Amino acid sequence: MSIPHQLERADLLCKQRGVRFTPTRRNVFTLISGYQGAVSAYDLLDKLKELEPNAKPPTVYRALDFLLAQGFVHKVESLNAFLFCEHFDEHHPMQLLICNQCGLVVELHDEAINQAFEQQAKLNGFVITNQSIEAHGQCRQCQTTERQC
Repeated sequence: MSIPHQLERADLLCKQRGVRFTPTRRNVFTLISGYQGAVSAYDLLDKLKELEPNAKPPTVYRALDFLLAQGFVHKVESLNAFLFCEHFDEHHPMQLLICNQCGLVVELHDEAINQAFEQQAKLNGFVITNQSIEAHGQCRQCQTTERQC
């Protein structure tokens, strides 16, 4: 889906939710939606400074907090990075596969994994308030490249 279309969808959702999609939030949304995979806040800040020369780290972190709250991005905790979510207009379970070699991050939506995880939490008397399931390994491309060496 094109970035302008994603931006249009996000703008509509913000209006429906009664939240402000400020120019800085829009800029960070546009920047992160153009990345393939996860990106750090400081890499986003470098790009944002091209659009907003006075941008500082708190500027990006506030925008990212907003985007996280609206479901437009996911935080990849183990990388301290952020991943654009193309399915932001629906609540969905999420699991991440992270390649240790090239940094590729694949977002999965497996309801069975989510239900099993929630069931185990319940059996242990635990209430989940925030969930992040991340698995590290090697993607197919890196496995293939490694075999050729």
